[in-house]
Amino acid sequence: MLRFRSCILARILSYPSASPASSIHRLLSAAAAAPAVSPEDPSSFAVEEYLVSTCGLTRPQALKATPKLSHLKSPANPDAVRSFLAGLGLSGADVAALVASDPQLLCASVEKTLARNVDELTGLGLSRPDIARLISLTSAGGHFRCRAIVSRLQYYLPLFGSPENLLRALSHSFYLIGADIERRIKPNVALLQECGLAACDIAKLCRSKPRMLITRLESIQAMVECAEGLGVPRGSPMFKHALDAVSFISAEKIATKVDYLKKTFRWSDAEVGMALSRSPMMLRHSMDALQSKSEFLISEVGLEPEYIAHRPAMLNYSLDGRLRPRYYVVKFLKANGLLDRDRDYYSVFSYVEKVFVQRYICPYKDAAPHLAEDYDAAHRGGVPANFKFT
Repeated sequence: MLRFRSCILARILSYPSASPASSIHRLLSAAAAAPAVSPEDPSSFAVEEYLVSTCGLTRPQALKATPKLSHLKSPANPDAVRSFLAGLGLSGADVAALVASDPQLLCASVEKTLARNVDELTGLGLSRPDIARLISLTSAGGHFRCRAIVSRLQYYLPLFGSPENLLRALSHSFYLIGADIERRIKPNVALLQECGLAACDIAKLCRSKPRMLITRLESIQAMVECAEGLGVPRGSPMFKHALDAVSFISAEKIATKVDYLKKTFRWSDAEVGMALSRSPMMLRHSMDALQSKSEFLISEVGLEPEYIAHRPAMLNYSLDGRLRPRYYVVKFLKANGLLDRDRDYYSVFSYVEKVFVQRYICPYKDAAPHLAEDYDAAHRGGVPANFKFT
């Protein structure tokens, strides 16, 4: 037992981000806290009580986990695993959650599996916090107690571009880490590449929708055809957005949304087709949001449906956070004779915030000293008195 703990101590002290003092303190604390149990006396180790009192599981969690650990005869290996996880920066609550999710993690070999995984993942560019987060994200499948996780990350890291991007995808679906790379992932990636998506495009698309990689190839092919049906050809810069817009939405729901767009914005078939080919993400907006923007742009601002169809990107902007406050500013300036000519509203809405302020707020600080304050109030949902027009 002393030689086993010495090996673990040497392994953890070898990690570059752990200071010898802190590692020794963690290990000695864990060893001191471990109950004095004789491995030769199996009846003296109560797994359920250990899970509750030492690991921090609730009684129902412990009852559920105990059958998977019934073969344990002593706390030696579980204690070693807990010390190892603490050395990675995982808190007691974190470890309790891991054990509740994957009780058999307590049976993993620290030296043969866990420490080797950490060493090799560190070599792939993951930091200790990255690895701790990876363990938490993949605990439900018990992936970190398997050596295969290293080869999987060797494939995924170049695809996603960074550990952060990969971890973000795993936070949406941990099933990604257990999917069959050769039979499922690689064919899907190849199809996306054939459609003109670069590695960075695939990574961005799959960070929020990792299902795109693990779904059936036939399903992705159907999505590709649907995106093309919006009038966006494969290989075009807009295709990745079109694919994102139609992913995992049924053809019936897409048809319903298209009909709603036509009715709400008073568009013809040609106009709705043009609008969707230029801004396919409109399909992701709620019907209430589209209705509100239609009422504002057509009824209040006075824009023509055809004008909006040619410039559908404005529908992606926040009504209360951008469209309405900027419209109020321009209308105020025009009403008070401070603008020498009409402004194109699409340009007004499209400017980044800094440019808009430089063009429409700062030049009028003397003539309209309250304008900046009123603009901020409009951002918060209010309608200042100066912005109330009759």
